[in-house]
This record gives sequence, C-alpha cells and structure tokens, in this order.
Amino acid sequence: MDLTQKKTALMRSITALKSVLIAFSGGVDSTLLLKLSHHALNDRVVAVTMVSALQPAREREAAMEQVRTMGVRHITIHGRALEDAAFVKNDRDRCYRCKHFLFKKLLSMAQELDVAHVAHGANVDDLKDYRPGFRAADELGIVAPLLDAGLGKRDIRVLSKQLNLSTWDKPAMACLASRIPYGTRLTGKRLAMVDAAEEVLYQEGFRTCRVRYHDTIARIEVPETDIARIQDSTLRRNLLEKMKKIGFSYIAVDLAGYVQGSMNQGIKE
Repeated sequence: MDLTQKKTALMRSITALKSVLIAFSGGVDSTLLLKLSHHALNDRVVAVTMVSALQPAREREAAMEQVRTMGVRHITIHGRALEDAAFVKNDRDRCYRCKHFLFKKLLSMAQELDVAHVAHGANVDDLKDYRPGFRAADELGIVAPLLDAGLGKRDIRVLSKQLNLSTWDKPAMACLASRIPYGTRLTGKRLAMVDAAEEVLYQEGFRTCRVRYHDTIARIEVPETDIARIQDSTLRRNLLEKMKKIGFSYIAVDLAGYVQGSMNQGIKE
C-alpha cells in the first residue's frame, strides 16, 4: 500500500475502536496516533502518560505540552518500576515487566472510564529490534493501529509533517533503562546520571545522542557525522568537566556512532 492507502486504513481502524485510551509518551509515534485518534473520535480519546525515573525530564515536559496543544484529556500516573525487585535486576525481560505493569494499569483505567480499548504507538519498524514489551501488549490485548495499518517510522514522520506536528523530525526516544547493560542493577541514581549526561549533550546541540552507562564510564553515542564535532578542544573540555561532575570518572565516544538499541546487540528472541 502507498501512504494514502495506509492512512485510510489507519483512520478506518481508529474509527472502529469507538473510544480509546492511548499510552502516550510524547514521541513521534504516539503523538501521531493521538492526533489522528482525536480527529476521528473527538472527546472519546484519553491520553495517559506514566511519569517515573525511567523517562528523561525533558521528554516528560514535552509530552505534557503536546497534549495541552491538542486539547486532549490527559492523565498522568506514577510508575513504580524501581520498587519491583525483578525489574531492577535488569534482565532481558525488563521491558516486558515494565510494559505488563503499565498496560494492566491502563486497562483498569479504561474500564473505570468506560473506554473500549487501550492502544500504543508500535509500528512495523519496531519489529526489527528486540522488544519484549510487545509480548505484554499481545498478552493483554493492547491494540496497535499504526502497526496494523502497516506504517513504518518514515511513514509516520511524513504524516506528522503533513499535520504540522512538531514531533515529525524528533529523534527516536527510549526509556533511560535502555542505556544500562542487562545485568547491571537499575537504581534511581544511575538513571539520573544518564539523564543529566544526555541533557549536557542536548544543551550542546546534539539532538540525537545516547549516554550508555558502564559503571564509572560514560560511553557517548552520537551520529557518525557528529563524532568529529566532539573533538573540538573547547567542547571536549566542557563535556569532560560537566560529566565528571555528574559522577562519571571516564568519558568515551563510541566510534561506531549512534546505534538504536545497541544494548540489544547479540540478543535473539
């Protein structure tokens, strides 16, 4: 199908839901899903955002602003993932446990609000990576209209641009736990260190970046085209100073550049 056909299929799928509660992160995918759902279903749409130490502060604020701009009913809930001993062990099913908790909570909320379905912003490109959270969605009957309509990330960005959504060129985002290697215990302090380090890079103009946590080492990933920029002596000294204040003893730049889901390399479902 071409993009017009995919959009038609998507709108038909959304309209058939009658009412929907959307797991809203403020990212490219969930923003488009929320916008089109609001267009199709009006006030029969509710956006819910989970607030926790797993989300960068900057992203939480952006999500709040997106919903305010759309005029959609918005509810925030507080995550309790760091209180789950199995989750903080950070094994390869970490994402499954987190999503299972979230989706069960959303299903309960939907029932209380008399909303027919719960949806998330999965798309076909997500199937190319290790995503145990999808298993939780399938088990609990969470719908994925973008995925069902065959939309990939490029399609979503094109449609978002057509709708004048500010997220159309927003870099991919993921929870902060994805910066910490499997088997390394998740703590509020470690997540906060990663968040603060990435904020340093963001303030220096790196829109796409990751800081991978390796105990005393911060491993910076930026697109290959940005690696040379970090070699600027003034910027390099600034990054070293600020990241050491955050708590990292050593700061390294990954010569492979930014790789989405790099912590999943070597994992097979």
